[in-house]
Amino acid sequence: MRVTIICPEAHREDANQLAMVLGYGAADALTYGEPQWQDAAGNRYAVASLEVAPAFIDAAQATLDRPVWDGENSDEDGVGYQVNMAGAARAQALVSIWGLRLGLTEDEVEPDPVASPATILALFHDKPMVALEMAGIGRVERQSA
Repeated sequence: MRVTIICPEAHREDANQLAMVLGYGAADALTYGEPQWQDAAGNRYAVASLEVAPAFIDAAQATLDRPVWDGENSDEDGVGYQVNMAGAARAQALVSIWGLRLGLTEDEVEPDPVASPATILALFHDKPMVALEMAGIGRVERQSA
């Protein structure tokens, strides 16, 4: 299944910490790069879209554990860790999931997703560009020189 994640500019650093916890290694610290998307109010967002296994959903909502790979270069006082676990937890607390009907009864309709500077929005939709449009964001217009 495909998830497209919309991360507000102010939360990129913490979101990258969470990406390292849920991902495969230190390279996941680059998941949320420069914010190239914006909403109608001008708030900027970094976006990542990827295929995930169903187990990702449970892992993303579970208590976070430091990745095994992160302890390889640390000393006994924890100096040398790459992942900021407090930052990862802050990002996890901001995640809002859309498209899985979590907690909805069969009669309830999921409201349309809306990007917000206060929420990291995870959209489960097979077409990333459609998901971004539904959430109300578009590419940042490049300034001509």
